[in-house]
Amino acid sequence: MIRISTIFIAICMVLVAASLGLVLYSVAGISGTESAIVALTALTFLILYNAVSMRLRDRSDVGTQIADLSRGTADLARQVAEFGRRLAAIEGRIASANSTNSDRIQSVVGEINELGGLVKQLAATVSAHEDLLTSAPPVAATPVAKPEPGAPLEFVATSEEKPVAPPLPPAAPRPTAALQTAGGRSQTQLLATLRSAIDENRIDIFLQPMVTLPQRKVRFYEAVTRVRDERDQLIAAEEFISIAETSGLIGRIDNMVMLRCVQVLRRLMVRNKDVGVFCNVAASTLSNSTTFAQCLDFLEANRALAPSLVLEFKQSTLRNLGPAETENLAALAQRGFRFSIDHVTDLRIEPRELADRGVRFIKVPAALLLDPKQASASDIHPSDLSDLLGRFGIDLIAERIEGERAVVDLLDYDVRFGQGFLFAPPRPLRPEGASATAGASPNPAQDIQGSNVSGTPSPVATPAAPPSQRITGNAALARRI
Repeated sequence: MIRISTIFIAICMVLVAASLGLVLYSVAGISGTESAIVALTALTFLILYNAVSMRLRDRSDVGTQIADLSRGTADLARQVAEFGRRLAAIEGRIASANSTNSDRIQSVVGEINELGGLVKQLAATVSAHEDLLTSAPPVAATPVAKPEPGAPLEFVATSEEKPVAPPLPPAAPRPTAALQTAGGRSQTQLLATLRSAIDENRIDIFLQPMVTLPQRKVRFYEAVTRVRDERDQLIAAEEFISIAETSGLIGRIDNMVMLRCVQVLRRLMVRNKDVGVFCNVAASTLSNSTTFAQCLDFLEANRALAPSLVLEFKQSTLRNLGPAETENLAALAQRGFRFSIDHVTDLRIEPRELADRGVRFIKVPAALLLDPKQASASDIHPSDLSDLLGRFGIDLIAERIEGERAVVDLLDYDVRFGQGFLFAPPRPLRPEGASATAGASPNPAQDIQGSNVSGTPSPVATPAAPPSQRITGNAALARRI
């Protein structure tokens, strides 16, 4: 919008130019045309002068405004720097407070872990005492002695008041489920057998293959722990694991099993670089600082085998990890070891969280995958579980496969690996001398009785060498398949 001052200046310039023309016409005697031309020239000159002066004035105003704006920007920058300094000081105070709190929390957690260890030791001691008291022979009833004449009346029972019954023959103790195992051994006997087996190196491992589907080519082996008693009879892991955990022996067993797994893996990798071994680790081993330190030192020394040695934990173990267990699991993952989950009871799985912890395999029973009820009980349909886990780098392994029908159904679920008695049961290692005495084999990758590292396991077991040719201290295991 045009300002009033601009209109006034324009009117003044017109009046000045007209007055100049009129003066020239009337006083100087110039003609009207020449007077008009002079008046227009004067008006044009005044207009140009006014435009130039206004432009110069606007330029000086803009410069002043820019200078003011630069000063305001500098002030704002100083204020922002001051606020940044204050914010850094506050963050430093918060960080120091958090570190102090974390140290206190770690100390409290350490004390709680120590208390937990003491409680476990107390529970193991009480259980051992109960086993000793239970296994003790029953004491026969003794006849009531005659009271002395001077005995108090309230502590004396005459034969008329309490007749003494004749002693009954002691009844044979009836074994219960809590005190007797499936093999007919009591918990005390099994604990003694387990201690003797550990001291005399009678902890053996059997290998069960995991095959690719549908090719059924052996890709991994799972190490299954077996204990031999004094008569070389095998004791399955299901019978002694709970007692070993209660008595605190599971750490020594895990150390021995890891040693055997590394030995087996080195032996298998001589002939096939793509093979891998799954080694089970108990939850108590992960939580016990002393036992885990020994395992970590051993695994650190065999760090080159980390891509092929898979440590396997139960689903309940990973769900109930404490601060110490989480730190120990992260220490294993930092050294390149991969993890597997077994004993899966439901399909409520968080693949992102598992992948962040280093889990690369999940073993789910075939019956659980093919159960129609799991579609409504879990967050994802079982047929989509393999694809979901694959997005996070986790392979799904279907275990406990016992029929061809299950294999056909699992192929529709895009399951890549399978394990079960349909392919091969757990079998002992073939001794070193067997390959030399049995003659040339068509496939040199055959390391397990009745199984082939690069092909389908054979259902027929080959004869084994005598116990004197055992490898890794396993006596007479090759003769049982």
